[in-house]
Formats: sequence, C-alpha cells, structure tokens
Amino acid sequence: MPTLATKSKLTEGRADMTQIKIAIDGPASSGKSTVAKIIAQNLGYTYLDTGAMYRSATYLALKNGVSVTDEEGIIQLLKQYPISFGRSESGEQLVFVGDVDVTHPIRDNEVTNNVSAVSALPKVRETLVALQQKIAKQGSIIMDGRDIGTVVLPDAELKIFLIASVEERAERRYKENIAKGIETDFESLKEEIAARDYKDSNRSVSPLKPAADAITFDTTGIDIQGVVDFIQEKAKKMIDKA
Repeated sequence: MPTLATKSKLTEGRADMTQIKIAIDGPASSGKSTVAKIIAQNLGYTYLDTGAMYRSATYLALKNGVSVTDEEGIIQLLKQYPISFGRSESGEQLVFVGDVDVTHPIRDNEVTNNVSAVSALPKVRETLVALQQKIAKQGSIIMDGRDIGTVVLPDAELKIFLIASVEERAERRYKENIAKGIETDFESLKEEIAARDYKDSNRSVSPLKPAADAITFDTTGIDIQGVVDFIQEKAKKMIDKA
C-alpha cells in the first residue's frame, strides 16, 4: 500500500530545482485544496492535504464509537490505524486509515460537522503536526490547512491566506457535494460553514488566523485558475530569487 512519504512521479527528476515550502491557509471551502493540488502538479511539488488528516481522525472516532472529544481514544485509534496517502492510476490523491481507502468517506457531512471538535484537541493536533513537519523536511512541498503558516511551517518561504464570502464558499461546497452524490441543502451548508468559521477562529489551540507575513487573498468572484495564477506567480518569483 502507498505510504505517507510516497512522492508524486511529478517530483521525481526535479531535485535540481530550488526547493521552497508553500503554506496555504484559510477557512472551509476557500479553495485551498483545489489550488494547492494544481500548483503542486504544475511545479512538480509534493502536496499534503492536512485537512484530510484531521478528517481521517474524525472518521476513525465516528466509525469506532469513540467520542470526538475523547483525546486519548482518538490518539490510540491513530496509532492502530495510521494515516497514509497514495495516488490512483489517474493521479487522484488517495487517503488511507490502516488498509482502508477513506478518500471519499471522510468528505461525508457527518465527518464535516464533527471535524472542528477533533481539530481542537491539543494532543491530536500535536500528533498530526509532528507528522506534517516530518514530511515537510523533504522540501519542495505545498501544504494547505488552517495553521500551516502559523504552526506547521512557520518558516515557509511563501504563505498565502485565502478568504471568500460564506455565500460563495457554501455554493462551492454545494456543487462539490452534488457532484459526489452527497445529499446537500444549500441553506444548511451556509449555516454549517459559518459555524465552522467561528469554531476554527475561536479555538484555544492553533486558531484559524493568517500568519503575520502571509499574503491574504480574497477569492470571492475569482475562478480557480485566477487564484492559481496569483499564487504561482508569487512562488516562481521566490524560486527564481533563491
């Protein structure tokens, strides 16, 4: 089975390329993962979806009857069913817990509605952040999440903080869910996203906020390619300077 350290084939043969670390943070459905994947492919960088790791921890708790506030219980589940990443033949990033492919189940509404509680647990964050930092030592990496620029990669050469209106983010998530066959109510999504924003911004451990040296970019009304171009231009300038 593919392991967490598995590199994309796109990264192979690019060892001579200047290596920088790119951190992309922002609230739910701000476009972080979508643009990070595209930029990683374009630059030949390794992409790490840190949000999928917290979703996997949440999935494990829900499937094993462990409370999403049971810190020790979740830590034990992570030891028993380690998170790893792989890649399908089509290039899609796959997420595993133990030997089980949870790429799509971790996007279910039940997981989405409980992931903030798990993400707020200090020991869970400590465990996953340590893993993320270990992977980042490989260099040439792009990570997205909520505390990448502030906690996970405070030394990242490029830090981006993406924002967008609740209305627009709800519409993005709605379209994603419909495409995946997930039953979704638009108004409920807006409420859930607003609630997630509040929880993420007000948690005591690693709250959602831009790093002091991050570039904040409002993606409301801007298509994916526009966001990709903006970030990629910044990245290429830094790569050329280094």
